Amino acid sequence: MARRLRDAYRRVAAARLPPDEKQRVARRFVAICDLAKRDLDHAGARLDDFLAALEAGSDTPGSRNIAGCD
Repeated sequence: MARRLRDAYRRVAAARLPPDEKQRVARRFVAICDLAKRDLDHAGARLDDFLAALEAGSDTPGSRNIAGCD
């Protein structure tokens, strides 16, 4: 869980989002970290949802959004 949270933190920090949106995402991440102190299973499920939502709205390069030309 610690490794997954660290990776999620790095993705949040690297996300290209407007300041208001980035603050909202960071608060959600902090809530998941706080939950992990009490309930690892529930935190894991929320982290999965969080990462899926972050990936869906990601503006960073990934294999699925790189142009096929060149």
